[in-house]
Amino acid sequence: MKKGCIYTAIFFACLLITACNNTAKNKALAEQAAKDTANFTTIQWLDSIVNFGSIQMGETITVRFKCLNTGKKPLLITNAKPGCGCTIADFTKEPIMPGTTGVVTAAFDSKKVHAPEVRKTIIVTTNTINNTEHYLIFTGEVKGVESNDKVAIPHPKK
Repeated sequence: MKKGCIYTAIFFACLLITACNNTAKNKALAEQAAKDTANFTTIQWLDSIVNFGSIQMGETITVRFKCLNTGKKPLLITNAKPGCGCTIADFTKEPIMPGTTGVVTAAFDSKKVHAPEVRKTIIVTTNTINNTEHYLIFTGEVKGVESNDKVAIPHPKK
């Protein structure tokens, strides 16, 4: 009985290692393909600026940005980098075929916000003509936050 458990554990460990290696390999292939200018395409952001309205301090909200592949080659999103640690970004991993849409999502956690007005940026990297970096912005208000803005008083001249 114990040998069966050991073999099962080894099998699942090998499966996990193989899956991790394939993920890294697929990411490297996607990044390489995204640099091949012969396969660049065009993109249209259906919503590059989103206002999520207002939430209470401590809540998490998910914002979605949709894009349309307006070109003739597959669109690849290779990275979505949030501007701060309070946001986690995710994106469509598989190629977005011409005429179809993809999504970039941002999960925003308001626990560590220091001002009621929020404006956050996500930098998205794609295989697109003219510009491979796209800036997505979401804004909103976090209720229950006290601003920590301080008034700067200049030092007197000596």
